[in-house]
Amino acid sequence: MKTLPVIQPTTPPPPVSPSDLKTAGMVRDPEKAAALEPKIVAAIKTVFDPEIPVNIHDLGLIYEIIVDRDAAVGVRMTLTAPACPAAQWLPAQVEEKVKSVDGVTDARVDVVFDPPWSKDNMSEAAKLQLGLW
Repeated sequence: MKTLPVIQPTTPPPPVSPSDLKTAGMVRDPEKAAALEPKIVAAIKTVFDPEIPVNIHDLGLIYEIIVDRDAAVGVRMTLTAPACPAAQWLPAQVEEKVKSVDGVTDARVDVVFDPPWSKDNMSEAAKLQLGLW
């Protein structure tokens, strides 16, 4: 009989202090945000959780988008679980996609777990797509 390998779960990251966030101290510029946020959201919607066929914005993984006066963007996001196998990949994808938006000068992404993600964060479209409605 063939024995299957044991897959060890990813260790959850340690809690992040608010002062350790890459986005700490960023101040939202309403005018820049109004101009860039729709493009930023569209770029983020091209990132999909590899285990769920829904983009991470509609999954409710994006908690905050901050656009400052220099057009630098801060994104605070979460994962569906602290030990998510895509914990390294998803934030890097978000950063890359946001940096590619015309007019954005820089992007910083923080992964936070407070508040924890729940299915209630999902858009109605995501719930319908996954048959949760």
